Amino acid sequence: MTDFGRMYHARRIDQDAGRFRQIIRGKVKRELKNYITRGEMIGKKGNDIVSIPVPYVELPQFRYGHKQTGGVGQGEGAIGTPIGTDDDDAAGPGAGEMGSDHILEVDVTLEELAQMLGEELELPNIQPRGKKNIVNQADRYTGIATTGPDSLRHFKRTYKQALKRQLLTGSYDFSNPKVIPIREDVRYRTWKPVLEPEANAVIIYAMDVSGSMGDEQKEIVRIEAFWIDTWLRYQYKNITQVYITHDAEAREVDEHTFYHTRESGGTKISSAYKLANKIIDERYPPSDWNIYCFHFSDGDNWEEDNDTCIEVLEQHLLPKVNLFCYGQVASYWGSGQFIVDLYDYFEDADNLVTSEIDDRDAIMDSIKEFLGKGK
Repeated sequence: MTDFGRMYHARRIDQDAGRFRQIIRGKVKRELKNYITRGEMIGKKGNDIVSIPVPYVELPQFRYGHKQTGGVGQGEGAIGTPIGTDDDDAAGPGAGEMGSDHILEVDVTLEELAQMLGEELELPNIQPRGKKNIVNQADRYTGIATTGPDSLRHFKRTYKQALKRQLLTGSYDFSNPKVIPIREDVRYRTWKPVLEPEANAVIIYAMDVSGSMGDEQKEIVRIEAFWIDTWLRYQYKNITQVYITHDAEAREVDEHTFYHTRESGGTKISSAYKLANKIIDERYPPSDWNIYCFHFSDGDNWEEDNDTCIEVLEQHLLPKVNLFCYGQVASYWGSGQFIVDLYDYFEDADNLVTSEIDDRDAIMDSIKEFLGKGK
């Protein structure tokens, strides 16, 4: 096969692969709400991709029309006579003879997931407010070279180079206009490193781990936090997470402890807000960082503590953060009063959002409420 033939077939393979990915992407997008509510992708998350099952993708197959003439296997027979079976086998198919729906494990990048989420929920892009004081090295494709990998070959430049060579050498036949590239005609895209400033962002997650917050409530928080992370990582190049658990006291913990700790004491939400404010002051100055706070609770708080929470929010946290989000997860034991107090006091606050999360089906609406302002 000639170099041009190999290039042509490689291009066709790339086009087929691209079309297949578009089919898969459409399937995932249509089933996005189901994936979110089940939370099945979180356990299969890698550094930059997740592997998800995509059922019912129709695979290519031959389909034969009905024969209108005689042939092998066609002859006289009574209506209802089994074909190709003996009497002993007429009871039905044996084990392993029936087909099944195809389940594919498909790798989807977190960036693709974020794009699907943004399209589905119509999320606006975020406008960073922190200074851009971290420099990142990115690759920009700005040139053309005569060597390189096949994945970077430039088809148009290769065609132009082949046409130019044939015109200059007089081998181009105007009556039979064919352009046949040779190896020396092939051109590839090249890149050079470019230093780009990046916006910093820190996500502070706080969760009530008192006895009224059960396993299902924590799973809802875990699923919602995964999608919040996915969207914010798509918007920012540099993301840091902080995890705070609280009952009557607040503690900074790692991610695993955050989702698996359960206490039996009372609840004092202001302890988490004070700790979040302290962490911001010590490590994440608002002039350099875009700060996001997400607090999840069942709304059961020590009544005398509500005024303190409002004071800390109004005087300390809200002036420093891009966005403060409070998600109230429905619980049999929770009173649910805290969200009412927040809404009544901060009804007109531009960067405070509250959301009621009754069950897993409410996760998508909650994400839209939290991230729909583009802050």
